[in-house]
Amino acid sequence: MTRIIWSLLALAALTTSAFAQQADINSLVPQVSGETAGYIIQLFGLLTVLAVAPGLLIMVTSFTRIVIAFSILRTGLGLQTTPANLILVSLSLFITFYVMSPVFDRAWRDGVMPLTNNTITEAEALEKISDPFRGFMLQNVRARDLDLFVGLAEEKGQVVEEGDNIAMRVLIPAFMISEIRRGFEIGFLVVLPFLVIDLIVATITMAMGMMMLPPTVVSLPFKILFFVLIDGWNLMVGSLVRSFV
Repeated sequence: MTRIIWSLLALAALTTSAFAQQADINSLVPQVSGETAGYIIQLFGLLTVLAVAPGLLIMVTSFTRIVIAFSILRTGLGLQTTPANLILVSLSLFITFYVMSPVFDRAWRDGVMPLTNNTITEAEALEKISDPFRGFMLQNVRARDLDLFVGLAEEKGQVVEEGDNIAMRVLIPAFMISEIRRGFEIGFLVVLPFLVIDLIVATITMAMGMMMLPPTVVSLPFKILFFVLIDGWNLMVGSLVRSFV
């Protein structure tokens, strides 16, 4: 039995050695031309862009300011889950598309369409697609925030070209902190009337001796009624849209 096993192993080793001598390993790997390699790189880049698309939407559009303002509004009303997060995010997305529609149209017309028609290269298309977003961010970024990141870049020895051709690595973080700041400013103005209602209700309940009754339970219907009577959603959305240049 042992001899049979050793004989089979020796036969398998000889067969493998002969096959390795006859077969060319390089023939198993297909030759890839430069055009095919470029297509693979483009496809990989497209998949990468699609993967980070939600992050790009937040970073270079008006979404940040809008969703922060809506979140603070819900907190000011005293409603923790109404409207639901899905509703607030969806509304913020559609308002973002409305505000950014001129930017999207220009990017599509000047960059995406010529690229699909093979009239410009990928590098030119990337520049033409980013130019509308760069212009939008330059119009809405706060000068102090932009100077902060320009100064930080210069401190690290980086050369930053200012003006309309400023680098995205400097413009995007400056734009984001500007949007966060403006979102909190709008949120403060929205929450202030609700705070006054809470104070009035708390004073009245304390004067009536209702120590065990939370003032927020009484003030919540009045805040909702006040927001509905002044047509709050119309005013809120209109103010947000008009706040963008």
